[in-house]
Amino acid sequence: MEREIIELFMKHLKIQGDLPLGDDAGAIKLGNEWLVATNDMLVRKTDVPDIMTPEQVGFKAVTMNVSDVAAMGARPVGFLFSLGVPGDIDMDYLDGVARGIGDALEFYNLPVLSADTNEADDLIIDGIALGRTGRLLRRSGARPGDLVCVTGDIGRALAGLLLWKHGVDVPGRIRRSLYEKLLEPRARVAEGTELSGYANAAIDISDGLSKELHLLARMSGVRIEVDAERLPVRKEAVEAARALGISAVEMALASGEEFELVFTIPEEVAESLRVEFTVIGRIEKGNGVYITIGGKRREMPLLGWEHLNRKVYGTYRTLFR
Repeated sequence: MEREIIELFMKHLKIQGDLPLGDDAGAIKLGNEWLVATNDMLVRKTDVPDIMTPEQVGFKAVTMNVSDVAAMGARPVGFLFSLGVPGDIDMDYLDGVARGIGDALEFYNLPVLSADTNEADDLIIDGIALGRTGRLLRRSGARPGDLVCVTGDIGRALAGLLLWKHGVDVPGRIRRSLYEKLLEPRARVAEGTELSGYANAAIDISDGLSKELHLLARMSGVRIEVDAERLPVRKEAVEAARALGISAVEMALASGEEFELVFTIPEEVAESLRVEFTVIGRIEKGNGVYITIGGKRREMPLLGWEHLNRKVYGTYRTLFR
């Protein structure tokens, strides 16, 4: 339903910025630079597990917006937000949210430029982040021959969410590692800024690696080939998947709100990057997304999160047999 709503509004939004809508953020050219702008909303009912502290809620509201700016290769320069507050909200909880927003702004060295408050049926933080860059990274720039790469590791966020949701018991060291990514994700700002000088395309992992790869392939008009053995999945996520009785590969592909960056880059300049990343595949001519697992190549299923459906695609299916 989320996609149908977006398509509905796109029919009526005729005047857009210098870029058509469809990337992690929009942009307007100002002289020799691009002003990048994005907005992302956090709603307590749908986005906040009850193990998340109010400070973590506030921090995440900033991170999810800053991550979109970073995915465009931009340096964040300002943050704005609107706050919807229920009349019966606990003021101590709200104080924690405010503290978390403030901590995030200090962490990302980002000034707050404006804010607004109104009454709502649930706690809502609707953020806006601004950034600047001389060269944009878009979802449509991937070229045949590019390497497909990802920062950090993937899978821990969904693993932590599923452990909490289903009450699965695992050793404390595993739970701590998973909850770190689930409750305290960080945007890849330095990486995005570095990538702006080298990469051809980029997107952040907010709805799941599989979903983001399908977007990159469709918007760039290319085929993406991924090797499952190269996916950077930490051993804690693998152990959690085993405890949950699901495929670790499937979980890594479906895990959302990782806020890692997926990018494509010419092979000859990859060694020039001053960031840590993992090569997981390659861009080819054609269309679609394919994955090789256990020596078998097949189409990658569409896994990931979609709002209003309120589900993670395929999480409880055995997709690789």
